[in-house]
Amino acid sequence: MIHPKHWFMPASIWRGSRGESKWIVVLILGVAMTSGCATQKWASVRKSPSNPLEGPLQLMSHSGPKVTDRTRQSLRVLGMEKYADGSYEKGLAELAEIIETEPTAENLYTFAELSYIAATRADAMGKNATALELYAGSVSHAYYFLFECKEGVAADGYDPRFRQACDIYNKSLEGSLRLVKAQGRLKQGETYRIKTPNHVFHVSLDTVGRWKDTEFQDFKFTSDYQVEGLKNQHRQYGLGVPLIAECKDHPPEAPGADYFPPNLTFALTAFLQVEHTPQVDPETNKKIHYCKILLYDPLEQPEIAIHSRTIPLEADISTPLAYLLDSGKVSQTYLATLGMLTPGEQQEQRGIYMLEPYDPKKIPVMMVHGLWSSPMTWLEMFNDLRAQPEIRENYQFWFYLYPTGQPFWISAAQFRSDLNAMRADLDPQHSAIALDQMVLVGHSMGGLVSRMQTIESQNDFWNLISDQPPNLLKGSPEDTEALKNVLFFEPNTSVRRVITMGTPHRGSDFANSTTRWLGKNLIALPSFVTGSSNRLIAENPGFFRNRDLLEISTSVDSLAPDSPVLPEILDAPKAPWVKYHTVIGVVDQDTWFGYFSGRSDGVVKYESAHLDEAVSEKVVTADHNTVHRNPQSVIEVRRILREHVQQLRQEYYSSLQQPAIEPILQDPVMPASHLAPVERLAPQQTNPLRPSIYTTPPSPN
Repeated sequence: MIHPKHWFMPASIWRGSRGESKWIVVLILGVAMTSGCATQKWASVRKSPSNPLEGPLQLMSHSGPKVTDRTRQSLRVLGMEKYADGSYEKGLAELAEIIETEPTAENLYTFAELSYIAATRADAMGKNATALELYAGSVSHAYYFLFECKEGVAADGYDPRFRQACDIYNKSLEGSLRLVKAQGRLKQGETYRIKTPNHVFHVSLDTVGRWKDTEFQDFKFTSDYQVEGLKNQHRQYGLGVPLIAECKDHPPEAPGADYFPPNLTFALTAFLQVEHTPQVDPETNKKIHYCKILLYDPLEQPEIAIHSRTIPLEADISTPLAYLLDSGKVSQTYLATLGMLTPGEQQEQRGIYMLEPYDPKKIPVMMVHGLWSSPMTWLEMFNDLRAQPEIRENYQFWFYLYPTGQPFWISAAQFRSDLNAMRADLDPQHSAIALDQMVLVGHSMGGLVSRMQTIESQNDFWNLISDQPPNLLKGSPEDTEALKNVLFFEPNTSVRRVITMGTPHRGSDFANSTTRWLGKNLIALPSFVTGSSNRLIAENPGFFRNRDLLEISTSVDSLAPDSPVLPEILDAPKAPWVKYHTVIGVVDQDTWFGYFSGRSDGVVKYESAHLDEAVSEKVVTADHNTVHRNPQSVIEVRRILREHVQQLRQEYYSSLQQPAIEPILQDPVMPASHLAPVERLAPQQTNPLRPSIYTTPPSPN
């Protein structure tokens, strides 16, 4: 089994002559200019952290920060207006005494705002201990205001103070965490003590949910960064501090962690929960407040329950993704070029990648990139799809990286092997029903690699090269098995849908005599491809009636319109449980590019991307490099994924009507409430989700 470990690891990509290197430079520059990813920057550091309180509290003004007019009025009513512009320590002490007997919403909010302003002033002057005390007082009183008042705006979301109290809670907590981190004390499982003039806080930090017991090496604040490379930044507004959690030295202990790329970053949200106790600190004779800072994964748990109320977590899922891309050691262009020009050097990196822990209850969406590309080409679509609650609740996104310089049918055979190995690793008992509802999404050549997972070869592919029975083939077991694995295969019973985007099902005129010549002279195929074919030809004289297919040495050749494999894929028996969808790009016909390109995406003609058996077809105005990033394409994939869930739900309900099928009402792997189909067959019943496609046994391999 191949476990991916080097998604972002550099490697030597070429050892050719100086003259050959000139051609490489020309090609790399051409692709870089058309893809716009040569110097891609995904996130930049802000001059100052983003803060929604900057305007209301005049945090950046020369005379600020200042209390709001409403808080000034509250102080005036209490005869304490003199504390609105200074002497905060005395004002907060007096206000704390008032709150002891009158814990009204008005008083609690006033304390939270005044304490936050005092904290920002102390923080700016480098008085870290004082600032930490004031931040702690602010966040705790904002918490009391939001959750423990019995009157006023605590239950009134129409009052502007409600949202502002949320912002004070969030930014006070963030200010506290920044100071604690600066002291090197922001560590999981530790408890520390904060003493203020009026309170004593015992604060603990822990991770809950699927990251529990995971050791994070560092936490960064998403408010420090501005997303640039991703078009959309997806946030959820609520309570908490969005963080970027880094795993550098120790990989996270989570299901599927072997499939994570190195240095993976995750989105977490820190939430502070305050507990009242009658306990008194013996040293200060002040009340003790127990504060639990819990780190939630907002993708797993977007909301929490506090005092029987459902509270959304403040979340930023795009910034950690952008930060991950910038923290990698190699750009998208470099990684794509490595797989294109020296596919042998990318074999170690080949494999399935996950950016989140494996979940046996969620349906996998496997994204397969195209020629001269990498999994990073999907991150725009991934970012937008994952932001939709109904999508992330039912799906998990995986990515397949493969060397694109080799013929696509070799990549399809490797993909087939990697899928089987992954299933044996994650679910050896085949008990995770969701894994049998997989959706493949392939761009360009990745669509062919994906489509070949759903057809039966029979003897048709073998007949392209020989009239002799395969058992007469001579050669080493490694060479003969490698060839048979490419030419004999069955459909993967776990794949239910395939979405192809800009895929040349009938080849592309881009694979012309010039580009094919360049490919043969520039692409250095691995020895296991070229050496195996040469050895088999030498050891079997006269055995192969058509050696051209064996000698097709590059992916460019394999995509030519006259490639003999493409018609066989179109005509091959297809798994009846699989549905196909196509997304086809057509450049704007009113532009000069559209005038010369015709009805195509500039690389693949509409007629080639079209599939007669597709149950849906979406044509978008886009070129080949952007068809899978087009907003309409993302919407179409989202529609298909929704449709997939609806169909599975209908299958589940239908299974309840059939006496031959016993429904699983409480399955430990997938509860009946989940949208994926849940059914167990009665004895000697054929699985209705997997009807046999064979009239005879599969072809020998």
